[in-house]
Amino acid sequence: MRYRLRGALVVVALLLSTMAGAQPAPADFTLANGLRVIVQEDHRAPVFVGQVWYRVGSADEPPGLTGISHVLEHMMFKGTAKVPTGEFSRLVAHFGGDDNAFTTDNYTCYQQNHVADRLALALELEADRMANLRFDAGEFASELKVVMEERRLRTDDNPRALAFERFKAMAYPSSPGRAPVIGWMRDLEALTVDDVKDWYQRWYAPNNAILVVVGDVTPDQVRAQAEKYFGAIPARPLPRRAAMRELAEPGERSLVVRFPTQVPMLYLGFNLPSAGSPRDGDDAYALALLAGVLDRGISARLESRVVRAGKAAALQSSYSPLARGDTLLTITAIPVDGQSLADLRDAVLAEVWRLRDDPAAPEEIQRALAIMAADDVFSHDQVEDQARLLGMLASSGLPLDLADTAMKRMAQITPDKLREVARRYLQPSRMSTLMLEAPAGGGQ
Repeated sequence: MRYRLRGALVVVALLLSTMAGAQPAPADFTLANGLRVIVQEDHRAPVFVGQVWYRVGSADEPPGLTGISHVLEHMMFKGTAKVPTGEFSRLVAHFGGDDNAFTTDNYTCYQQNHVADRLALALELEADRMANLRFDAGEFASELKVVMEERRLRTDDNPRALAFERFKAMAYPSSPGRAPVIGWMRDLEALTVDDVKDWYQRWYAPNNAILVVVGDVTPDQVRAQAEKYFGAIPARPLPRRAAMRELAEPGERSLVVRFPTQVPMLYLGFNLPSAGSPRDGDDAYALALLAGVLDRGISARLESRVVRAGKAAALQSSYSPLARGDTLLTITAIPVDGQSLADLRDAVLAEVWRLRDDPAAPEEIQRALAIMAADDVFSHDQVEDQARLLGMLASSGLPLDLADTAMKRMAQITPDKLREVARRYLQPSRMSTLMLEAPAGGGQ
């Protein structure tokens, strides 16, 4: 036992030292119009990734306009006077690059990957659509149908996704995080091109954006090109963003849904703070470690005592300490044949409650730390992953070195501290439970 523990400590120490010395700190500066620019040099290959992050997502959408941030993401590829419809991605591909975009509850990101000498092209294209997007009614109608079909395929016709959507709406009774990113279908059906144009004019301004460039570039190069292409775009007054703050103890909630499915599923969630929460943010480090003890690696409690014990066919959990505000620890599980969802819930909760009464052993903590530290090191391997982490941190208002400092802080957490945090947060008054069952007569 002592040998294994000492070995785990050595692994953690090596990984932490690797993280600390692997790269210089990113350059971080702001243009006069409010555009924040973050540059991480990585000269291992002659490539770079450029991302523009807008601090707006589904959590900023009022009732009746859910899904509008995602619809605008689609419209951002529909052209300007300078770059007509369909030409953006064609130009990127013509010069050997590729592009992508995604919307979440907290931000919308646009990405280009290129060889290193295409920096000017990437920034010119992004600055053009930041300032000059066109809103053609016909293009909007066509793209809205695409989004609605996306919702049908990914959510309405997918029992698990539909159940998770209901679960999320229940788990956030007062937080703006409850709305689906894709939007409710009734809101999409009522959306107009003027709605989306107004949303663009409200939120897509340089003082609400972050330019992240990672790769074979220098801060001076990026600064010069950013000034050239973005510098003349004026700042604008911005709407106030609602705080991602949930009720401290919303009360125990439960829901049973019956959709055409062959596989029943359990969804469990606990309302927790993140490092970006307006209150109790410091507890996020202990909570992240607690989640690691619970479900990181084959020796973690849920894996060893629920899955490998034959009580669940599959199980996974999720908790992000890097969220913009209050968030969830989510556990989803599929029962083995012949076991009820209620029995599976009891088996999972037995391990959750055990964290409050049975302190994590030092070797459990070190195993979780080693896995988390390794994940952090590997996240620096690809320039795209580096850029995404920096963009997430900046968009959530968190320090850019938080991932590294979080590992160091977690390494100082004791078993007693973990038990104290578990007793405070892993309570029925913070818990949501949803059971996805097949309707009478079975699924499809």
